[in-house]
Amino acid sequence: MANACGVDFGTSNSTVGWMRPQAGDSLLLPLEDGKATLPSVVFFNADENSFSYGRAGLGEYLAGYEGRLMRSLKSLLGSGAIDGQTEVGGRALPYRGLLSQFIGELKQRAERAAGTSFSKVVLGRPVHFVDEDAAADQLAQDTLEEIARDVGFKDIAFQFEPIAAAFDYESRIDKEELVLIVDIGGGTSDFSLVRLSPERAKKSDRLEDILATGGVHIGGTDFDKYFSLACVMPLLGLGSKLTSNSEVPSGYYFNLATWHTINQLYTRKAWQQLQDVYREVADRGKFARLLDVVEQRCGHWLALQVEAGKIGLSAEESFTLELDRLRPPDTLQLTRAAFYASSDHLVTSVEQTVGKLLADAGVKADDIDSVFFTGGSSGVRLLRERISALAPQARHVEGDLFGSIGSGLAIDAARKFG
Repeated sequence: MANACGVDFGTSNSTVGWMRPQAGDSLLLPLEDGKATLPSVVFFNADENSFSYGRAGLGEYLAGYEGRLMRSLKSLLGSGAIDGQTEVGGRALPYRGLLSQFIGELKQRAERAAGTSFSKVVLGRPVHFVDEDAAADQLAQDTLEEIARDVGFKDIAFQFEPIAAAFDYESRIDKEELVLIVDIGGGTSDFSLVRLSPERAKKSDRLEDILATGGVHIGGTDFDKYFSLACVMPLLGLGSKLTSNSEVPSGYYFNLATWHTINQLYTRKAWQQLQDVYREVADRGKFARLLDVVEQRCGHWLALQVEAGKIGLSAEESFTLELDRLRPPDTLQLTRAAFYASSDHLVTSVEQTVGKLLADAGVKADDIDSVFFTGGSSGVRLLRERISALAPQARHVEGDLFGSIGSGLAIDAARKFG
């Protein structure tokens, strides 16, 4: 029985894939409540001095337990913050240790579901952990490899996430295609241009089939951040004036709108700074709301509301946020037009990255047979429309938005390790 698996450790959600002995079974292992996805969440419950993960961790946080919620930990890879820590009730929680705990939990859950141990793994990675910094990018991969080894993996390989998605798509086609893989995840947007076919799938070395890869450090959490800054943070005083007529420092709002920096507002130093700013604010009503959000530790709740609004606007032209934890409570009507305005610069950057990929590969748009979309954030309509317009004649295919990479990594693990 093969003891090699594929692990897609995502910014927002994670999966583990395994080529099971029984043909026809799903490649993805159930990780929580029968579901293949485990939200990439760690919650330290200070009331019970315990850790919980995924939906259970989010549930404890939203239920009001005292503690600390960590999400988007993958975004710390390749940054100096990976060696930092957060504190809860005087207890230090190193970020590297939290990352190790989550990946170890992924491994244990996968092994329980499979009924076997895994010593070999192919880990998915974005094309760029860090844009335009090869040393930081390599450090990110090295850190992830060290963590994987620490939790018990012996043989470790890496595969670009869009290439893994390509392998998943290839398992379902019956003729050769030139495919543009579009993987828009929580933290990065990654692309590959690959020749795929049932015959090519039999080869162990696929290097000559990969025409180009590219990526940019933009993902779903960035869309959340700029949407929040544009529409939600003004309710908490963003853009307000101090008595000196300068604006309230925006850094606090950027931290509150960014998943992996929310906890920075919960330090004693940050709280003292906010108190000092409050004394200088001309109109204190909105800034008092910011103070209350920080004091009540509900920054992640607010981020979840913004994320829900973004998702809702993929289906509807408008979406109502019930911000009942704000003091006083508020209702905010979000519109798709406002979301598009807040994220247009992100979409343009992604669009330019894809255009450069095609140009570098020397491929004409009409030569592309299919555009394969995966990753939860590929559901953003504006993003999908702008990328599709780059290859208007191609067939547009939607994969398993949360599972294609994990499935492809399982296929790759079986090829690499047997």
